[in-house]
Amino acid sequence: MDSFDELLRQAEAAHGHLCAGQILGVRMAMLGCERLGMEDPRGKDRKRLVTYVEIDRCATDAIGTVTGCRLGKRALKFRDWGKMAATFVDLAAGRAIRICAKESSKARAKEMYPGIENKNQQQMRAYREMSDGDLFTEEWVRVTVGPNEMPGYKGERVCCDVCGEGINYDRFVRRDGKTLCLGCAFPEERYYQPFL
Repeated sequence: MDSFDELLRQAEAAHGHLCAGQILGVRMAMLGCERLGMEDPRGKDRKRLVTYVEIDRCATDAIGTVTGCRLGKRALKFRDWGKMAATFVDLAAGRAIRICAKESSKARAKEMYPGIENKNQQQMRAYREMSDGDLFTEEWVRVTVGPNEMPGYKGERVCCDVCGEGINYDRFVRRDGKTLCLGCAFPEERYYQPFL
């Protein structure tokens, strides 16, 4: 694995700027890979790792940079829980660790650098230096990654009987003899609403 500073540089390039969230994401991913014994997540270990992120913020880009996990490769899974947390799953070993940024880390950063008025600058400096124990909680967890969630899965492709759009990865329901995409099956849960 590249050094912390090199991974930060790569995360900054991928994200567009360096911020406290980027530092948290790089450290979180490095810790997750270390705990799983993955020395080369973007190389020889890449097919073993799936990562679940729980927030769509800066840290997620950094986590993807460190791990090599990407949505398009089906190795990065997003759960919109609004938490600065990620779970790193070793598919080969069948084990996973969930790492969450401690809420107390913000107050600790303020204690460490009260002379820095800019909160982001304060946190960026402190998050580089704080111990893993001061920055994160760690929990070994069980994650079942079903066959249709695995990277490389090739499933049946069907068309929705209502809208006619193609559907991959078993993301459909059968109701009253019809195949429905999730948007047509549950229109009230769609993230978009068509103009009528």
